[in-house]
Amino acid sequence: MRESWRQFTEQAETWLLDVIIQDRPGKKAAAVRFVLLVFSKGFGVAVKARRFLYSVRILRDATLGVQVIAVGNLTVGGTGKTPVVEKFARALQDAGRKVAILSRGYRSRPKPLRERLLDKLLLREDTTPPRVVSDGHSLLLDSESSGDEPYMLASNLQDVVVLVDKDRVKAGRYAVERYGCDTLLLDDGFQYLRLAGRRTDVVLVDAQQPFGNEHLLPRGTLREPPSHLGRAKVIFLTKVDRSTPAAEVRLTHLRARIRELNPRAEVVECVHHPLYFQDVFTGEQHGLDLLQGRKVASLSGIAQPESFEGKLSELGAKIVLARRFADHHRFSQQEVLDAINRGKKRGAEMLVTTQKDAVRFPKIDRRDLPIYFMRVEIKIIAGAEGFDDAVRRICFK
Repeated sequence: MRESWRQFTEQAETWLLDVIIQDRPGKKAAAVRFVLLVFSKGFGVAVKARRFLYSVRILRDATLGVQVIAVGNLTVGGTGKTPVVEKFARALQDAGRKVAILSRGYRSRPKPLRERLLDKLLLREDTTPPRVVSDGHSLLLDSESSGDEPYMLASNLQDVVVLVDKDRVKAGRYAVERYGCDTLLLDDGFQYLRLAGRRTDVVLVDAQQPFGNEHLLPRGTLREPPSHLGRAKVIFLTKVDRSTPAAEVRLTHLRARIRELNPRAEVVECVHHPLYFQDVFTGEQHGLDLLQGRKVASLSGIAQPESFEGKLSELGAKIVLARRFADHHRFSQQEVLDAINRGKKRGAEMLVTTQKDAVRFPKIDRRDLPIYFMRVEIKIIAGAEGFDDAVRRICFK
C-alpha cells in the first residue's frame, strides 16, 4: 500500500511539473495552469503577510546567542544547496567555530500519524529531542530516518554535528546546550524566520534557471518573489556556464538583475566540480578518468538530472541509458536491477549515480555491473574574496 501510494505521488508530481513548465500541451493542462495561477496569487499574499507579521513582531522569532547562517534559495529544488552548506561548514570549522547543521529532514521518516494528530488536537508541545544524525564523531542514523541531505552532510563532515527537526529553534537550543555549538547552519533555512539573532542569510541562485518561470508556487517554482533576494547578505550563483558567448551574455544579464535586486550582498560564482567516483558498496575510489571512452548507464532521482548527465558526458562517458526518477525517489532493489539489466543490453560497462541517490540505494543481491556515485564539491570561480570575507565576518562576530 505504501509503495503504491509513493508511486502515485511521484507520478502526480512529475505530471504537475510538466504542466507548470508548459511541457504539457492541450486544454486540460492550460486549465490546470489557470487554476494554479489563482492559487499562486493567494500564496504570494500569504508569503508577504507572514514576512510582515514577523517584522512587526506579531509572529515572534527567537535568538539563541550564537551565530546563525541560513542557506537556502528562492526556488524549490535543484540549485545545488548541499555542497554549499558543506563548504560553509568546513570553512567555519577550520576557522575555529563549533558548527551544527540543522535540517528539516525533507522526506525523512516522520513520527507516526496517530502521534502527530494527537499532538495537534491536544495542543501538546513537542518535547521530543531532535534526531541526531551525527554527534560530530559518529554517523548515528540512516538516510531513511534522517533524510537524504542530512545523511549526506553527516557522511562528508564527520566532525560536524548534524541534527534533524522541523522545529529548528528547539534543535538549535539542543546543539548549543548538548554539544556546545556556537554556530548554527540552517540547511534550506532562508524561509525559516523563527530563528533570528546574529544571522547571515545565504541565497543560492541557479545560473541556468535563476527564477524558474517567474511564478510563485504552485504555478511556478518560486517560494518567494525575486525582490526578496534583497534580504541576502551572500548570494551564490551556482552552475555558472561561460562556455559560449551566448552563455556569457546570459550571465552578464543575470549579474545585472541581481545587483538591481540586491546591490550590497557579496556575490560568489561557482560550479559543481567532480572530485572522484566511489563504488556505492565497497567504498573504493577512482579518478575522474574512470569514464573516459566508456559506455555508461546513469540512474538518478534528483531535481535536474540533465545537469548530472551532462557532467558525465563532459568526463568522456558515452551514456547508453539514462533512467530518471522523481526527486528524492527511494529506489527499490528491482528498480536498480532493471537499470543494470537494461544497461547491459545496451553495452554499458558500469552504472553511475549521484551521491544523493547513492544514500538511498538498497542492498543488491547481485551486481552484474559495478555501481559508482560521483562525489562533487563547490568550486568558486569568481568572488572567492567575498566568500572569505563572509566567513571572517561570521567568525569575528
